Amino acid sequence: MNKTPLYENHLKSGGKIVDFEGWALPVQYTGIIEEHERTRNAAGLFDVSHMGEIRVTGRDSEPFIQRISTNDISGARDGQVVYSHMCYPDGGVVDDLLVYKYSDKDYLLVVNASNTDKDFEWLEQNLIGQAEVKNVSGSYAQLALQGPKAEAILQKLCEYPLSEIRFFHFKPDMMISGISAIVSRTGYTGEDGFEIYINTEYAPSLWEKILSAGRDDGLVPVGLGARDTLRFEAALPLYGHEISEDISPFEAGLGRFVKCDKGVFIGKEALEMQNETGLKRLLTGFEMTGPGIPRSGCEVFSLGKSVGFVTTGGYSPTLKKSIGLAIVDIAYSAEGTEFDINIRNRQVKAKAVKLPFYTKKYKK
Repeated sequence: MNKTPLYENHLKSGGKIVDFEGWALPVQYTGIIEEHERTRNAAGLFDVSHMGEIRVTGRDSEPFIQRISTNDISGARDGQVVYSHMCYPDGGVVDDLLVYKYSDKDYLLVVNASNTDKDFEWLEQNLIGQAEVKNVSGSYAQLALQGPKAEAILQKLCEYPLSEIRFFHFKPDMMISGISAIVSRTGYTGEDGFEIYINTEYAPSLWEKILSAGRDDGLVPVGLGARDTLRFEAALPLYGHEISEDISPFEAGLGRFVKCDKGVFIGKEALEMQNETGLKRLLTGFEMTGPGIPRSGCEVFSLGKSVGFVTTGGYSPTLKKSIGLAIVDIAYSAEGTEFDINIRNRQVKAKAVKLPFYTKKYKK
């Protein structure tokens, strides 16, 4: 398994290491529910150094990114972050990503760990004009500090006023406790917080400094388990679950990140047709009204007929109930619609509910 620069830190903190997409990462430290609740009420520190980073440079960087992404980056300012998808010609998703704009000729793309090599090959295959791509994942470690006390904790370690970093913006050259970092007001938990990119050699030191600075504020290290329950409550998509090569952005309810009026991009024709002819299925949130915990892959039934499948399911530590996300036939997607979830060969009652389950607390 690959190890992040923080592997020894995780062992020191009692992290339970698992294999996640070929990476040795902690699934939990003291417990998923405790880490989840600490992040919601105070702050949590996550190691996300397994994520991929790809640099795009050159005169034609912007038109190239416009071509491979569904969102419109043409209006983005220097220092802004844009969420987007890369799609195949048939509208299926290659990956979702964050686009960090340094300038019209310089961007950093942050992609999912399991897709880094595939994404890099896709970008190379679709290069146009004077644009170059370079996989720089090995140069970065990434830490995510999330929660209502994240700003106050990080502010102890830097002079720059963090309140000036707006939501989905970044500062490319901030000093944190003497370490140069890229700091963005982004995250994957539904809480306010920051994602911090640093040279790999400084990661162990900064990890400990942040934990020390936040100890009195309730900061704890958080593993993959709570990272998933946090993003799931906020209805944030996970590649391979809510979006995939077989699930388009429109089907995932992410059409606001598809700008068909921006010009040509890969997948545009298929997505336009899907949008114009009407969706046949849609991502829907649901809560269990019968006893049982839904899991990814469980079938959704109505009157004995299969009408969809669960993409993510589990117990919500915040809501104290079992909930799920499912791709269902459009006729069963409306709030209040009742259906059954097949859990261990037993059909258990559920009903569609409004998303997100948890109201995001972003600082905008």
